[in-house]
Amino acid sequence: MAGVGDLRDDGPRPVLLCGYYGEHNLGDDALLTALLRQLPPQLTPLVTAHDQAEVRERFGVATVDRRSPRAVLAALAGCGALVFGGGSLLQDSTSFRSLLYYAALIASARLRGKPVLLWGQGLGPLKRRRSRALVRALLPLAQGITWRDPESAQLAQRLGRRAPVGSDPVWSLEPQPWRGAGGPIVVCWRPTPLLSGAAWRPYLQALELLAVRQQREVIWLPFHREQDTGLYARLLAERLVGEALARHSRQVEAHEPSEAMAVFQAAGLVVAMRLHALILAALAGAPVAALSYDPKVRAAAAAIEAPWRDLADPPPSAEELAASWTASLDRPLAPSAMAAQRAATAVHRDLLTRLTA
Repeated sequence: MAGVGDLRDDGPRPVLLCGYYGEHNLGDDALLTALLRQLPPQLTPLVTAHDQAEVRERFGVATVDRRSPRAVLAALAGCGALVFGGGSLLQDSTSFRSLLYYAALIASARLRGKPVLLWGQGLGPLKRRRSRALVRALLPLAQGITWRDPESAQLAQRLGRRAPVGSDPVWSLEPQPWRGAGGPIVVCWRPTPLLSGAAWRPYLQALELLAVRQQREVIWLPFHREQDTGLYARLLAERLVGEALARHSRQVEAHEPSEAMAVFQAAGLVVAMRLHALILAALAGAPVAALSYDPKVRAAAAAIEAPWRDLADPPPSAEELAASWTASLDRPLAPSAMAAQRAATAVHRDLLTRLTA
């Protein structure tokens, strides 16, 4: 493993932090926040980002265009190490081409003799046989790996690589005090192929029942600026939102994870589809419930003993779902479950310290 001497010529060289940054997703912004806080202070970050201006302004770091493979490879040449920072980068659900992009970065780093770390990563899904074969060849090229969940660690082990497993790195962010007793219901929902047209009705009807019976405001909080922001308007346009729910609803925008946490702190319940909305809401001390479009959401909810529904299952009745959410209203999670998740992020910090050992 490279030590700090390997990262120097005449002085410190940057470390390339590769992730889905600058894509206007609060979850990935939270991951970058966690990564920068865990990065040893003697290392200089260079961050791959789409909206480079926003990332430079918000985080005070140098950036390179993540959507330009040529620019990223050129930046890698001047860096001392490559760090894959959180999320699930080695997967083919986005596309096989995306997997090839990250494979090229790993191969290029190793050909140049630079260490590669996979920090707090999720692994998969790997739907194609060729994807599994490619990842099987890539994993031995990493000098250090930590996984964010047991399922990723198990998949990696089947592909021939054992590595430590922790929790999602966002759990390392500071928890906040909850003050949301009697507060609004906050929904962080996203478009998903699992819900189309009338398939949304049971969830919207349950939300309406809860809002009306408990006399609570419903705040729609998009987590991905492009993907989620138009969801509420689309559901309204499709006449899927009942009149009573519409009267109780408004949309609020958060531009940084800290702003989202402030909304969560004042919530009587957060119903989250997105993984990092669930985690940040729990860190804000809020009562939470999950609607799982992906196994990672279900696993995270189960780990903190939060109620969840799998969107791939037959839908519950609106009454059943409203009753479940009512039972969680104004009832925060047990602190012990969240403390265990926070403690489990230490494995990721330990991995980064090896760059300066």
